Amino acid sequence: MDHGHHSGMWVPAEPPTWGRMFLPHLDGWSWLAVLSLLGLVGYLVAVVLLRRTGVAWPWWRTASWVAGCAALFAVTGTWLNGYGMVLFSVHMAQHMVLSMVVPILLLVGAPVTLALRTLPRGKRLAGVPRALLLDALHSRVARVLSHPAFTLPLFLASLYAVYFTPLFDALMANPVGHQFMLAHFTVTGLLFFGPILAQDPWPRTAGHGGRIVELLLPMPFHAFFGVAILMAGSLVVETFADPPAGWGVDPLSDQQTAGSIAWSFGEIPTVFVLAVVLFAWMGSEQRKARRLDRVAERTQDAELAAYNERLKSLAERG
Repeated sequence: MDHGHHSGMWVPAEPPTWGRMFLPHLDGWSWLAVLSLLGLVGYLVAVVLLRRTGVAWPWWRTASWVAGCAALFAVTGTWLNGYGMVLFSVHMAQHMVLSMVVPILLLVGAPVTLALRTLPRGKRLAGVPRALLLDALHSRVARVLSHPAFTLPLFLASLYAVYFTPLFDALMANPVGHQFMLAHFTVTGLLFFGPILAQDPWPRTAGHGGRIVELLLPMPFHAFFGVAILMAGSLVVETFADPPAGWGVDPLSDQQTAGSIAWSFGEIPTVFVLAVVLFAWMGSEQRKARRLDRVAERTQDAELAAYNERLKSLAERG
């Protein structure tokens, strides 16, 4: 099996099939894939440590984190990553998973909360990581990075500014640029969905209504981006202009597939996040109602007691 190299990056020699797509392939450039494995191990160790102290951790958070790490590995540590070098459709699927699926799954895992519960406290050296994490969360930089005036334009720029300028071809031309782009898609998704999902202590969170607005604002732009690529009569980027000769791939129809992937991808993750926010909202309203009931019960009793006291004192005076 002769494996081609595309500007220093590995490309499988055989054309893509579903069977080949997820065969593992790690090389010196598989940074995100390695991070996904480290993240998986680190999280599971933290859960075990927490359990040992007698503190429960929800199984569904662990499941979500594991799924997020698996999804990250599936699109960066496999042949899919290699196919994404030469086929726009595969690259676009990779982009959508990195910017929308991986971040949501990782965020539902609430890694910051887990870290704050398991990292040692205290003034000595052991307490430093936890203190640094808290400082980072409360820093001005973190507040800026989590503000919708930053996260929304960034989320949209990683669609329009990357693909409709020479930036994409420049980044795809070397391995460091490619890794940077993949990491950028992932981080952009984390910054965008973090304050909306609000599963962890986050530098800035809006009310439930504001979070729904933040979630829905970029959707038409996202859909339009997909349509723009789908309807383009010529190639949008140069990188995918010459797919491997024997694969029988027409670059323009592959680009249309990429556009339809981008266009159709936003809905399921969005509906999932919307459901999470709505359930949280309903839960908080119920808690508020219960709290008001409790206050009413307490104050009614107090009012009644005061009324009785007043009657008694009037009777005594009389």
